[in-house]
Formats: sequence, structure tokens, C-alpha cells
Amino acid sequence: MSRGYVEVGRTGQKRRTFDALVEAARTLVASGITPTVDDAAQAAGIARSTAYRYFPGQRELLAAAHPETSRASLLPVPQPESVKERLDAVVSEFIRIIVDTESQQRTMLRLSLEQTDSDGNGLPLRQGRAIAWITEALTPLEGTLTEAQIHRLVLAIRSAIGIESLVWLTDIGGLSREEAAASMRWAASALLAHALSHGLAAYE
Repeated sequence: MSRGYVEVGRTGQKRRTFDALVEAARTLVASGITPTVDDAAQAAGIARSTAYRYFPGQRELLAAAHPETSRASLLPVPQPESVKERLDAVVSEFIRIIVDTESQQRTMLRLSLEQTDSDGNGLPLRQGRAIAWITEALTPLEGTLTEAQIHRLVLAIRSAIGIESLVWLTDIGGLSREEAAASMRWAASALLAHALSHGLAAYE
């Protein structure tokens, strides 16, 4: 979508049209369909020619329809003081979001794997929002681990949770969604425990 197109002229009407197309795409994805721009336009009752002004292709449409959250933090209020409790709270909430939006997440995972552009722009799955959430959870480790070591731990935890792990655990491992969630929580906790028990040497 050309953001400039939405932000110039009748911005209110354009935003409503944009939102209607995105909502239609999300509904179709949730029902098991990977919609084209034509599909979203028809479902939203919007002319095809109009829809293509917002989304020149399917990839742009699906990127916009990817489940988004404006939440800066996944920590509960009040925030736990224990790093173990903080991490488990963030991981549990992150997994809940993934499971609740699994159809959309799977679609974006497939598109991410098919990405051919050198910069990978436009695919929310690659933007690393979870990295900031996990990093915040591990704030109590500052002073115990270096910034680089914490970052390595964050990446290790992220690799053990999310849609990629859910797909493997359920489709290949044969676990239920509940069992997969428990496995991901355990993996995150085990990685943290390893870092704590081995100290700085664990992530040299």
C-alpha cells in the first residue's frame, strides 16, 4: 500500500476503506483461505480497482493483515521482580497471541520463507517485535550478564518459541496446542536456568 495515498485527500474515507480490506483479509485467513486482493475486495464490498490502489499485490495485503499489537510490553501489572517469573509471563502471553492468531501467523511464516527481496521489507514476522518483549523480561540480568550475552540469550529463547516452534511441535512432533505451549515455556525456562547456573561463561 502507498501510505501517501491514504494520508492525502479524504483521509477518513481512505482509512475506513483500508481497514475494511484488512479486516476482510484477516477474516478470510482465519477461515483457512489465503486471500488475493480480489478476494478481499469482494468480501469487503469494495471495487477491485479501488482495492489495488491500497494493495498492489497479495503480499502487501497479507503483510497488512498480519496480527499486530501496539503493546510495548507483555509483562503484567504489577511487574514480577523475579526474572524467572517475568520471563514466563512474557513467554506465556506471547504464545497465547500466537495460538489465538495461528492461521494468520502460519500464512506470514510461509510468506517469510518465500521472501525473495534482498531487504525483506514488509514482512512483520521478520521485524523482531518479540525480541524487545523478551529483552524487557530479562532486565534483572543486567549487571550479571553483559549486553551481548543477554542478547544471545534472548535470541536463544526466541528460537524456542513462536509460530515456527508451534508448527514443528504440532505438525511434526504431534503435540496438542496445550502440550506445545507447555514445551515452549519449559524450553525458555531451561535456557534461562542454564544461563543463571553457568554465569558469564554460558554465553561467551
